[in-house]
Amino acid sequence: MTYKITSRSEQDTIELAQNIESEKFPNMVICLQGDLGSGKTVFTKGFASSLGVEETVTSPTFNIIKEYSSGEMDLYHMDVYRLDGKVEDLGIEEYYRKDGIVIIEWSDMIKDYLPEERLEIKIKLSEEAEDVRIILITPYGKQYEDLCEAVL
Repeated sequence: MTYKITSRSEQDTIELAQNIESEKFPNMVICLQGDLGSGKTVFTKGFASSLGVEETVTSPTFNIIKEYSSGEMDLYHMDVYRLDGKVEDLGIEEYYRKDGIVIIEWSDMIKDYLPEERLEIKIKLSEEAEDVRIILITPYGKQYEDLCEAVL
């Protein structure tokens, strides 16, 4: 089942991220998809803030992976846009088993390297207004289905 949410502001997107964070679990993987400027990093910042991450969260475009360990759980924030699908040597799959939370921006570019169980979030710009986003959330696996039932 895919859930559809309309976000009318950055604050709405942040609150969605905070609600999802409230149901976090070890080895959680969140896959973010959407155009440039759609709100992927805004979502991640909201999630990280709710997790208690003290560092400033920015898009890891040039770093590929940023690790934050100051929150309740480790957060691994990835931006795979510049990889052009070539991730074999990065060990991305190892992060899925580190008992932290993985958030991957542009995850659709590395579909073959994503875990079977994950939460997929597509953020689409709306023609309705500049700040409006249509967010489609698809859970893959029982833990993610339970999470969606709890917060959406």
